[in-house]
Amino acid sequence: MMHTVLFIIFAVVCVAAAINLLAQRHPINSALSLIVVMGSLALLYLLLGAEFVAAVQIIIYAGAIMVLFVFTIMLLNAGEEELSKSSRVAIVFGVPAVAVIVAALAYILSRGAGTAALGDFIGGPKEIGRLLFRDFLLPFEVTSVLILIAIMGAVVLARREER
Repeated sequence: MMHTVLFIIFAVVCVAAAINLLAQRHPINSALSLIVVMGSLALLYLLLGAEFVAAVQIIIYAGAIMVLFVFTIMLLNAGEEELSKSSRVAIVFGVPAVAVIVAALAYILSRGAGTAALGDFIGGPKEIGRLLFRDFLLPFEVTSVLILIAIMGAVVLARREER
């Protein structure tokens, strides 16, 4: 019972921080909200019995990746977002897309799919490492190259503004 209550609390914190991430007008505040999302996800992983995944979530995502995000935001010297009129494309494509996603989630949850008991997750660091560095090596390397390209692009954009 206590696990369920804690799971609901951390899930609500995660969703609230994600909504706050979208509602913020300053990029640094959004990045801080994303750190809260990453932390609450790590706590959810702990409740599900995936200690290694929780540790990786904190060390890699909430730590290293968010440092890169904040560094890039500060490098670009991004100020507060200016509000503009609503985009017609966002309304035409966004509202139906959200409706489809909500309907799909409601259908999946109503069927009872996705329920797992504690301890159902098997696999330790050895199995995760084997999957990451052997079976999924290409997506792992492509992700690292994309992050490197994004950082280089931020540096180029920041230098153009100085001239």
